[in-house]
Amino acid sequence: MNLGSDNLAGASPKIMAALLKAAEGTQSPYGQDDFTKAAAAALNEAFEAKAEIFFVATGTAANALALAQITRPWSAIFCHETAHINEAEAGAPEGLSGGAKIVGVSGAAGKIDPEALVAATARFRKGWQPHVQPAALSLSQVSECGTLYQRDEIRTLTGFAHAHGLKVHMDGARFANGLVALGCTPAEMSWKAGVDVLCLGATKDGALACEAIMFFDPALAHEFTWRIKRAGHVLSKGRLLGAQMLAWLDQDHWLDLARHANAMAALLKAGLGSHDGVEFPWPVEANEIFVWLHRALAERLRQANVTYAAWPPLGTPFGARSPAEGTFARFVTSFATTPDMVKYIVTAAKAP
Repeated sequence: MNLGSDNLAGASPKIMAALLKAAEGTQSPYGQDDFTKAAAAALNEAFEAKAEIFFVATGTAANALALAQITRPWSAIFCHETAHINEAEAGAPEGLSGGAKIVGVSGAAGKIDPEALVAATARFRKGWQPHVQPAALSLSQVSECGTLYQRDEIRTLTGFAHAHGLKVHMDGARFANGLVALGCTPAEMSWKAGVDVLCLGATKDGALACEAIMFFDPALAHEFTWRIKRAGHVLSKGRLLGAQMLAWLDQDHWLDLARHANAMAALLKAGLGSHDGVEFPWPVEANEIFVWLHRALAERLRQANVTYAAWPPLGTPFGARSPAEGTFARFVTSFATTPDMVKYIVTAAKAP
């Protein structure tokens, strides 16, 4: 029973069926196929946009290539200090941009504090040769703490960024989970809120491997087709990406999958919260649950073969506690999580 990540789940049957269908016959290679063209059109319809859209197989490639496109080697990219691009992409944004500097910005519960962003950008004087030049702001929706930027919070941060000449990138690895939680439209949580380029993740939400890079201002994608090819992220059988995206979007399948994952997270949070020995540092707003498990409860879960991700407690009220006292854990539900799985974990956590 492993809820350490939503990457552990496979792909939805609908998407797997679409892949099998797309594998039949012949199609033009390198993203010139009918599936890829139709998927881009479907995305633009869903987002009420006229974006320039590219598909890749991984979120790291999407983030790194998108950020490379809107920066220069001597640029600064501002993000939350715990952001995935800063903590978990092995320097890919810096590498593919030719050296742009990632600057971590503080803020509670994984969200950038606007005042901290003002202070961080002020450290780098525009036009002064010794300093990297501020160029981009990256926001994670959902954050690395499982929390959500509200739409007004996004607009506040993007408004500051644009006023100071920064382009805004959004890491949307769990964009669908945030979208259904906020109950807004895709446009309202992206370009209408000031996002310039979105990396939209389908992989964690039921796809096998598919991410979309959406430049809401097509001018920002100038010559991107060569950047993505040079980096080795153009699939010869691009239809396999397009087919996944088409099935994911069809009849709001993506939103149904995310809605289910969020519901399972809420159910798990409520169940765990009913036991002694459990503490939550942040609200559960999407499909991630961060929780302090006291030693006896953690041991009961271990004996029941329940696996989760042990997480560093930095920035939480539990940072000073000894590992002997318990474990800070992350559970992530997915489209494949069932109520019976949640019931098993909650029952296993119960004191005898």
